[in-house]
Amino acid sequence: MESTLLSRKDQIDQTATALFRTRGFAATSMRELASALGMEAGSIYSHIRSKEEILHRICFRLAEDFFSGFEEAAADEILPAATRLRRAVESHVRVLTADVAASAVFLHEWRHLSEPARTEFLALRERYEAGFRQLIGEGAASGELYAPDPIFAALTLLASLNWLPSWYRPGGPLAPIDIAHRLANQLLFGLEVRGNQK
Repeated sequence: MESTLLSRKDQIDQTATALFRTRGFAATSMRELASALGMEAGSIYSHIRSKEEILHRICFRLAEDFFSGFEEAAADEILPAATRLRRAVESHVRVLTADVAASAVFLHEWRHLSEPARTEFLALRERYEAGFRQLIGEGAASGELYAPDPIFAALTLLASLNWLPSWYRPGGPLAPIDIAHRLANQLLFGLEVRGNQK
């Protein structure tokens, strides 16, 4: 029912995203995509030029969503760095859980982008990671966070968050906002009891 409300282009994107996630970009053919949509193989080209066009749209749309959320989370420099980092973590989780299939494609299939899109995508990813490094570095410098190596801390943090599409199931017992709070607590506080913590 829901697909009838989508434009043909949106239907193609949605179906392709699901196929890229389950089969992988390289193993998904245009013929399979057309078949999944109930279209003739040749007619799909009247809507898109190639399957890479779809991959490009997925990757750069998600990148825009991640940046938008991060910039909002980190914008208020009056707030402590740890608070801004928590907000950035929660924003990252919201983007990942908003469309799990697209998130999985974004995280794993970007390698199939051709140049110059691939280089542009990697530059965006580096800039996004740098934002987390900066927040962690600020928090370490102010004594809010224990992070002797902000680069290692940022990589560990993002790697932990980016595992989420592998296990998250929409409609499960935890809502995305609950998962965001729990992950932020776990990743920022860790497991070890310190001082007077009980």
